[in-house]
Amino acid sequence: MNAFRPLGPLGFGGASLGNMYAPVDDETAEATLAAAWETGVRCFDTAPGYGLGLGEHRFGHFLRRRPREDFMLATKVGRLVRTYVNPAKQIVHGQGPGASESLIFKESLPFHIEVDYGYDAAMRSVEDSCQRLGISEIDIVFVHDLGSDHLGDAWEEHFDLALNGSFRALSELRDQGVIKAWGLGNNVVEPGIRALKEADPDVIQISGRYTLLEQPALDELFPLCAERNVSVMLGGVYNSDILAGGNHYDYTEAAPEMLAKRDRIQRICADHGVDIRAAALQFGAAHPVVATVLAGAKYPEKARENAEFMAAPVPSELWQELKSEGILPEDAPVPA
Repeated sequence: MNAFRPLGPLGFGGASLGNMYAPVDDETAEATLAAAWETGVRCFDTAPGYGLGLGEHRFGHFLRRRPREDFMLATKVGRLVRTYVNPAKQIVHGQGPGASESLIFKESLPFHIEVDYGYDAAMRSVEDSCQRLGISEIDIVFVHDLGSDHLGDAWEEHFDLALNGSFRALSELRDQGVIKAWGLGNNVVEPGIRALKEADPDVIQISGRYTLLEQPALDELFPLCAERNVSVMLGGVYNSDILAGGNHYDYTEAAPEMLAKRDRIQRICADHGVDIRAAALQFGAAHPVVATVLAGAKYPEKARENAEFMAAPVPSELWQELKSEGILPEDAPVPA
């Protein structure tokens, strides 16, 4: 397998501009993307489910006015944006974004989501995304939320469908040169592990599972990525927004014990004069398999802050204390 590396080290995660948790107007969304671009961000990740097409519209409006060779664009399949409701494909379990876009994304476009990991659905989804974006070339396409958090106990049944469905479709599109790479985008590690063993993804996007709060991707997923020469786009380094001043963890209200752990990490960071957001971004970027860390923003100042945090000085003593306190594993790579 040829190595494929997204443009990094800091990318833009697009859920926020699909109006996650609260709406933002088009002008602010445009200014936020412009601020990220000005800081040097060139890797942009969105999905049909972000605002039921709203996120893709906003990304496309901004990016199609930039030279196409200057940026890398990723979107996803697995959720078709439809004008009607198909009850047979509307039943989705779990707590992730697919559990209920209407609850997480506010003032979305007036459409509906149909969950489908089949071959024809993937082909249609890529075509639909190109039209919403107004861009004919998509670099990376991820199979979105093909896991238990989104699909409950049925996730393996959907995975089996995807093996000869969306996986095959995206492999063909890659081999034909229509896209440059494909992979899985999940909030749980099991689908990525299985895909690396049974298919040929080029890149894995994992969100929320390699952060200051928890690191389950470290045990098997990241070693498999290294073995297969597969890059990682790391999302969710703020675990929704709990590590960025909010109280959401995995898209829901954080439990008291999780808030307490966050407060403990925040105190340690403060003792070393470090903003917890800088530590979160830089910890995620330090693992050798991670090519890009995706950070979302809703406002221009937040996009600029993400770039500042990625470059902020962090003393090595902070990482040592986080390990000695049992917050980070001893074998977790940390910035030099």
